[in-house]
Amino acid sequence: MADLVPQQEPDSRTSAAVTSREALSQISPVPLSARATHWRRQIFVITWLAYAGFYFARQTFSVAKLGILDDPTVNTVLTEHALGAIDAVYLAAYAAGQFLWGMWADRFGPRVVVIGGMIGAIAAACLMGLSSALLVFGGAMVIQGLAQSAGWAPLCKNMGNFFSVGERGRILGLWSTNYAFGGLVAPPFLGWVAYSVFDSWQAAFFGGAATLGLILVLFLVFQRNSPKDVGLAAPDEAPSAPGPDIAADDVKEAGPTSLALYRETLRDRMVLTLGVSYFLLKPARYAILLWGPVIVSRRLPEVGKVGDTLIPIAFGVTGVAAPILIGWVSDRLFQSRRVPGCVIALGVLTAALALFMPLTAAGNAGVMIAMLALIGLAVYAADAMISCVAAVDFGSAKGAGTAAGLVNGCGSVGAILGGLLPGFLSGSVLFAGFAGAAFLAGLVMLPHWNRLPRAA
Repeated sequence: MADLVPQQEPDSRTSAAVTSREALSQISPVPLSARATHWRRQIFVITWLAYAGFYFARQTFSVAKLGILDDPTVNTVLTEHALGAIDAVYLAAYAAGQFLWGMWADRFGPRVVVIGGMIGAIAAACLMGLSSALLVFGGAMVIQGLAQSAGWAPLCKNMGNFFSVGERGRILGLWSTNYAFGGLVAPPFLGWVAYSVFDSWQAAFFGGAATLGLILVLFLVFQRNSPKDVGLAAPDEAPSAPGPDIAADDVKEAGPTSLALYRETLRDRMVLTLGVSYFLLKPARYAILLWGPVIVSRRLPEVGKVGDTLIPIAFGVTGVAAPILIGWVSDRLFQSRRVPGCVIALGVLTAALALFMPLTAAGNAGVMIAMLALIGLAVYAADAMISCVAAVDFGSAKGAGTAAGLVNGCGSVGAILGGLLPGFLSGSVLFAGFAGAAFLAGLVMLPHWNRLPRAA
């Protein structure tokens, strides 16, 4: 408890953050304002679209599973156990990449890392569409995992470069709808392409690759790493340095090496707390994300494949709203404190996961939709705050990518269980375990209730 900010201190620090935010809004209109506003909006849109786009390659395997398990030419080799193991391989690669790419984004900039990730994700999806051999699937999913992990931490850093601490709860909360939106839209789109248009599970892979390819082109054209790349001041510098635009050549990068940043981040107790909590939270989200259509088909066998991919939309719909809600709550109601909203969301998630199997036992589609919607609201609220807003806030200005990568890497280790366990455990055991993990995550976060970002 010694590391908690004293009760009276958050008020003064929050007041300073609010004053800084107001000062920025007052100086922005002269001549910096038009260009700064334009670039902030452009970066918001292109980075949001980029991460949503990753999901069109990521979700291909989830959608293809339905056809694979019904395809007698491949389902004797690609069994449920094999598919669960492939998910685990993917998530292990994803976790390893998270620890690496955030640090690389701090060192080399988000642009090169994200572009490389998109190219790798497209290549891996195409490879899986061309071959159904078990070893090819496993190898392609390693590539896919490493490629997908190149998205989140670098893009979080990219956004953090353009927006100040005092506004990040709302701005990054809104921005964090990207992965909920991707998880919401990609499966039904890919399911429609695969089973309604082409009647082939392989088409899911090619449809996802083509969609991400289009977004890659837009990213190449519209993305920039930081305000200095377009001749603007960093957002937290602007209040104390009003005046004309700052040329990129006038700002020199100086800071610790990648390894020094990593060592500094590992010594930060709050970053480690976020990592532990995210490890406990992530399995539930990934189990529904990767196995949602299969979970629905087991509980509601009469709805068919298209219905199996449509019903989990409820999980994503509320997931889109959740980051916006918790971002606003953390900025406005809790004065830039990120932990209270997380703890509340984790409490709701614990109850929803514990009740999922008993309430869906009757096979009622309406109850299934309602439960998935509630789980989506709670899991995405906590997820967005821990993995993005809090990770960027509690990382240093130079190490935001490293901190986000470390937190997300810990979460991705937990996500391995979310991909693996549904292929081996009964639903009752699975959801009871997820509920217990969510409860522990809330307990880990609770002592930090009054903690504020260091830069607030």
